[in-house]
Amino acid sequence: MSNFLPNALIKRLGNNPKFDQEAFIAAHRDGEKLTSIRLNPNKEAKLSLPLAGQVPWCSYGYYLEERPQFTLDPLFHAGCYYVQEASSMFIGHILNHLKVGDSPIRALDVCAAPGGKSTLLNSYLDGQSLLVANEIIKSRSVVLQENMIRWGAANVVVSNNDPSAFRRLPGFFDLVLVDAPCSGSGMFRKDEDSIDEWSEANVKLCSERQQRILSEIMGCISTNGYLLYSTCSYSAEENEQILDWLIDTYELKSVDIPIEEQWGIERTTSDVHGAHGYRFYPHKAQGEGFFIGVLQMSGINPSFPLKKLKTEKAPVSRDALKGWVQDPDQFGYFVHNDNIHIFPKSLELPIKAVQQVLYLKNAGTMICKWLGRELIPSHDLALSIHQDSDIRSVELELDDAQNFLRKEPLPVELFADVKKGWCLVTFQGVSIGWVKVLGNRVNNYYPKEVRIANL
Repeated sequence: MSNFLPNALIKRLGNNPKFDQEAFIAAHRDGEKLTSIRLNPNKEAKLSLPLAGQVPWCSYGYYLEERPQFTLDPLFHAGCYYVQEASSMFIGHILNHLKVGDSPIRALDVCAAPGGKSTLLNSYLDGQSLLVANEIIKSRSVVLQENMIRWGAANVVVSNNDPSAFRRLPGFFDLVLVDAPCSGSGMFRKDEDSIDEWSEANVKLCSERQQRILSEIMGCISTNGYLLYSTCSYSAEENEQILDWLIDTYELKSVDIPIEEQWGIERTTSDVHGAHGYRFYPHKAQGEGFFIGVLQMSGINPSFPLKKLKTEKAPVSRDALKGWVQDPDQFGYFVHNDNIHIFPKSLELPIKAVQQVLYLKNAGTMICKWLGRELIPSHDLALSIHQDSDIRSVELELDDAQNFLRKEPLPVELFADVKKGWCLVTFQGVSIGWVKVLGNRVNNYYPKEVRIANL
C-alpha cells in the first residue's frame, strides 16, 4: 500500500482489475507535474511561452515545457489564453462531438468559478449562443467575472446564485455543465495538502451535495438537452454511482463519446445502467485526475415562456456607440447604473429572462459609463473582442506594458502622435487597457482592483 496516499482510496481503486496500483502511486510520488494552457480563438497573439505539444483532445490546448510566471505576461492579462488543467479540456472534445457550435443554444455552467470551463464553453459555442456562468460563492464569483471579462465575448452572463434559483427557468438550457464540488482526490498530485483532507466520510458528504445540486437544476434542462457531469475525484460514489442515480431518478439516457486509444483515457460503465464515463489517471493520460459523463434528457420538460417578456428601450442612442463598438447595429444594449452593456441582439429576450429570476454580477459586455454627453470607456471594452478596430492605440514594449499593469505612469513621449483623449494601449497587437492623454501627462486607467502589486 501507499504510505502517503489514503489506503482506503488505493484499496477501492484496486478492486478494478484494470487498475495499475504501482504505476498510480509512482505517478503521484515521482511523476512530472504538467502545466497547460488553452488559447482564446478570438484573440490572436504571438506567445513567448515554452510550448511542448498540443493537448490531443483539445484543439486550443497546449502543454508547456515549464511553468512560467504568468503574472509577468501581458497577454495573460489580456485574455489571450487561460491556464487550465489538460484533463478538463476534454470537455472541448465532447462539445465538438455534440456539435453544439453548429447553431445558437443556451448553456449553463452551474459551478463555474474560477472560469476555466466557462471560457472553454464560450470558445466552442456559436457566437449567438447564450452562456450563463454561475458561481454559488460570492467571493469566487468576483474572480469568475474577471476571467470572463478577459475572455472578451458579449454573449455571457455571470450570476451568483444557489442552484435552486434555476428552478425558475424551466426547460431553458440546451446544455448544462455541473463540475461538482468533490473530495478532490484527482488533484492529489497538484495539491498535496488535499491528501490529508481526504476521507471516506468526506466522499459520502460530497456525493450527497452533488445529488442536491443536480436535483435543483434538472428542471432547467430542455427536452433533448444535455447534462455534462464532472468531478476531480476517483471515487465511484461521486462518479459512476451518480450517473446511475441520475438515470434512476430522471428521464435521462447516457451518451457515448468516441475517444482515441492513444489518449490514455479509461472508458468506464456504471454498475446499474451501464452509463458511459471517462476517467483520467495521471499514470495513463497526460493530465490530472478527472471524471466526466454525458447524459441527454429524454423526458419532456416544460419550457420558459419568452414570448411574454417585453423589452425596454434604452435611454441612449445607438449612435453613441459608433466608433467604440464594431457594427453597433448587431447588438442589443441596456443601461444599468449609467453603464451601457451590449450583447448580441438575438439574446435580448433570453437575457431579459435571466435578469428577472437571477442575481446577476454582469451581463454582456459593459462598454462604458454614460454621463449624458460624454462616454467613459470601460476596461471591459478594452478587453472586448467587439471593440471598434479604428480606436486609437499605442503599442507598448514589454517593460512599459508591465508598468501599465502595475498602474504606473507611462512616458508621455510614447503618445506624441495621439494629441489628446482616450487611447488603447496594446501589447503584441492585443489591447490591455486604456489611458487618457492630457497633453503634458498620461493618465493610466488600468483598474486598481486587478493591478499587479508585485511584478
